[in-house]
Amino acid sequence: MLTKNKKIVVAGFAFTILTGLAMGITSLNAKESTPVESRESKLQAYLKFTKILNLIENQYVDEVNTTDLINKALKGLMSNLDAHSTYMDAKAFKDLTVQTKGEFGGLGIVVGMRKGALTVIAPIDDTPAKKAGVKSSDIILKIDDKVTLGMTIDEAVKLMRGKPKTSTVLTVVRKNEAKPLKIKIVRDIIHIQSVKAKSIEKNKGILYIHISSFDAHVVKNVKKALDAHPDTRGIIFDLRNNPGGLLNQATRLLDMFIAEGILVSQKGRNPQDNSEFKAHVEGTDTTTPIVVLVNGGSASASEIVSGAMQDTRRAVLVGEKTFGKGSVQVVIPIGKEDGLKLTIARYYLPSGRTIQNKGVTPDVIVHPGKVSRDDNDSFSLKERDLKKHLKSELSKIDGNTTNTSPDSNTTQTDKNTLTEETLYDDAQLKSATDILRVLMLTQKGKK
Repeated sequence: MLTKNKKIVVAGFAFTILTGLAMGITSLNAKESTPVESRESKLQAYLKFTKILNLIENQYVDEVNTTDLINKALKGLMSNLDAHSTYMDAKAFKDLTVQTKGEFGGLGIVVGMRKGALTVIAPIDDTPAKKAGVKSSDIILKIDDKVTLGMTIDEAVKLMRGKPKTSTVLTVVRKNEAKPLKIKIVRDIIHIQSVKAKSIEKNKGILYIHISSFDAHVVKNVKKALDAHPDTRGIIFDLRNNPGGLLNQATRLLDMFIAEGILVSQKGRNPQDNSEFKAHVEGTDTTTPIVVLVNGGSASASEIVSGAMQDTRRAVLVGEKTFGKGSVQVVIPIGKEDGLKLTIARYYLPSGRTIQNKGVTPDVIVHPGKVSRDDNDSFSLKERDLKKHLKSELSKIDGNTTNTSPDSNTTQTDKNTLTEETLYDDAQLKSATDILRVLMLTQKGKK
């Protein structure tokens, strides 16, 4: 979280009135281009609001609190701008402070709004939500007994957050399921290992780096992984179900592999909200072939990384279309206890295209699943595996079961290596690996 001109910039996670009017808000929808309002029409709009407020105060069937009315009007105003802009009363503003410190119990789930429905962008690895079976693109219909229709992202996040070891039940609608599913999740303190690195098929020179979110340690840990694998000849970055995070980590990661040009730009209505993030030549790896894995759970910072890699032809993208969250929010204090979270700009990739509501389409579309193969032909096994298999069969005939020790040539399972079996269980990763092998051969031919 960065502070600039008393605005707190929130870059990454998708959560997921009178003063505002006086500042000159002229449209409830940034997508609609309307003629510049005259001072007279603005004044009429202010008077209309005041008149309606007075009518409610004096004639509504129940006595109402004016402060509550204004707060509700503000929330309605902000929710009509976009899914990420919101008014935060004193409690919500305090909750945001708690959230940014990370001292709270949660589910490990990142949500966003898609076509007006509260949608799971991605469950985070090794968290209660992931372990309970929540999936990317699940639509959350209810949180416990509360229906989410008409609920803002912040309201939903508030309900899902709570004390560790307490539970909540999510009712979700999932594609290809006949009826909604109920998933019980026990909250916990969320600890995330954002970067995990493994070799693919030992001694093949392929390094697999899974980035689950862009926290403050991503670039440092990616550099550690590369240093630990000096023989790397090709890299797979797995950004599937990565909901985003810190913008500076995304741009610094890109800067490691792109030598020149704009990595991403930020453009808003006001010039002071515009900025560009450029690459630097020093220390840049421009030759190692790269494949990036993405899916519908890849959002925000992960879309910036994958989109910039694609635009600059630095990597081949494999998987499914990304989520499409490319807007910039700031938190603006209004008083001592309340504030606004307001969308002020959009992110643009090096080619000038926007991510917002469009996402990034991979170069090679591959849907999740296993890779089918013919297991009926035993001679498709490697020679050493076939010999081991036949010895086992002979021992059954002879009645000799004592010789069960592994063959001296058998490769032992290494937790730091992804095996061929793992690749065949993940069609997207298998495709990425095959594509990277071709790129590595092409690169070798250039040297």
